[in-house]
Amino acid sequence: MTSAEPVGASVVSITGEPEFESRNRGRLRSLGDVLAETDEKLRQGQTAGARVWPTGFDSLDMALTGGFRSGELVLLGGPQGLGKTAMALQMLRNSVAANRSAVLFSYEHDAHSMLERLIAIEAGAIAGTEGVGLTKIRAGFEARHSRAKSMRERFGDTVGGREAVEALESYGQRLHVHNSSGMHTTLEEIRTAVMEVIASDGRPPLVLVDYLQKVPVAGAIGEEERVSIVVERLKDMALELGVPVLAIVAADKSSLVAGRRMRVNDLRGSSALAYEADVVLILNDKYDIVAKHHLVYHLGNAERFRHWVVMSIEKNRNGADHLELEFQKRFEQGRFEPEGRIVEEQLIEERVFQE
Repeated sequence: MTSAEPVGASVVSITGEPEFESRNRGRLRSLGDVLAETDEKLRQGQTAGARVWPTGFDSLDMALTGGFRSGELVLLGGPQGLGKTAMALQMLRNSVAANRSAVLFSYEHDAHSMLERLIAIEAGAIAGTEGVGLTKIRAGFEARHSRAKSMRERFGDTVGGREAVEALESYGQRLHVHNSSGMHTTLEEIRTAVMEVIASDGRPPLVLVDYLQKVPVAGAIGEEERVSIVVERLKDMALELGVPVLAIVAADKSSLVAGRRMRVNDLRGSSALAYEADVVLILNDKYDIVAKHHLVYHLGNAERFRHWVVMSIEKNRNGADHLELEFQKRFEQGRFEPEGRIVEEQLIEERVFQE
């Protein structure tokens, strides 16, 4: 198998440093080799099982028995504007803050936009709801007459801003951002870039693809064929390189109807999405999917439910599935409260109002 050409400076750490190198792995091994390798790891005091990357969302990690695993393909879907990118980026932040590495293939946003979001997420983690929000962070970067000569100075008078910048500086070399293109960032380039990060950091990263339907495939006839190829090869890459791949997935247009609950079969493109993935997480707005009686007989619930998102674990090969968790939105900071909890209210498949 021939690797794609190096991607060069398009792969950068969050602080702007280029990353290079690559490595190959043999595919055919006897069971005896696996046994010997496992014994050697145990003798050296190393873990012999899959590596685990905690998401930092406590109730989700509990359901996943620790977090995302090496070799897993995880899909995160949901309606537009519900915070899929925010949640995935928060998971990446949590991973690198826990001394792991990560790489983001961003087909939707540039590296500076990710930097703004990360400052807001970090400020929220440091100072809670009082932390500086995205609007003020963006205004701070856009101000032309500030005397501040650094990001620390620029956000020194905001709540949690200076500390957030310092935190990013502490783990910035472990978080890599690829400015991806729907025309040029192919599966081969993704694989090559991940191998470069592995060689540079000396350890496998958590990989985020935002989003799956944007990955180009040469010669694919239609979207269904293209999505099938992408999801199959991302799964192959996860197994080959020993990394977890988290891919954001767009919803089919027919599912984007108010009062309708989105499920795994509403993901856009191909039935291969559900078949190939190890974990499928679907986000829905809580207000849209709670049973009618929670709104009719408890009017105060309506506004409260709008501040929560429900995450359905539709598939989970290594833990609990068909589990409904909820997380509070903090969209002014581009994040969610990480604790979460199991949904207590009754949920519905579709909201049907009848006289």
